[in-house]
Amino acid sequence: VLLVSPSLRQSRELFAKVAEFLKMLKPAPAMVEDNRLSFALANGSRVVCLPGSAETIRGFSAPALVIEDEAAFVDDAVYFAVRPMLAISNGRLILMSTPNGRRGHFYDVHNANDDDWQQIEVKATDCPRITKSFLEREHRNMGDVWFRQEYGCEFLERIDQVFRNEDVEAAISDDIKPLFGEQNHKDVDVLELLKAG
Repeated sequence: VLLVSPSLRQSRELFAKVAEFLKMLKPAPAMVEDNRLSFALANGSRVVCLPGSAETIRGFSAPALVIEDEAAFVDDAVYFAVRPMLAISNGRLILMSTPNGRRGHFYDVHNANDDDWQQIEVKATDCPRITKSFLEREHRNMGDVWFRQEYGCEFLERIDQVFRNEDVEAAISDDIKPLFGEQNHKDVDVLELLKAG
């Protein structure tokens, strides 16, 4: 099992949670290796936490499971470095995150409408551990956009984004002839005149 996050510190946090879950099993599996970044069990299973760097996580083959935590904040290159690791094992890949704008692999997977993925969404209002009064306070203090993204699982434009996605998409048209590329004879004549002039 590989645990991937934007940073090694974050992967270690997830690793600590996995280790706590392991202790809850009765009887708890025997560990043959245990350190700050990985543990191995007597049955040959290993859990390893990795940093969010596409260059340094390579080299693992056939993991049964890869968990990418805070996936909306993990660099796309890391996601594409992890996928080939699952080729032989046909292992599972789990992406967990709150949204981080309408961009990146987490957003793409969320909107793919693909049978390869099972989507589970849990809003803060659906979590019994979070009180309504806390969420009301957060909404007041964070503002609507940040609150809806962090607690409401909504993919919104980034707060620092200059143009809305809809405006950019509306500005693109197949009906307008490109300035460069295919040219008609009239364009070629104008270009020849400019060169000669």
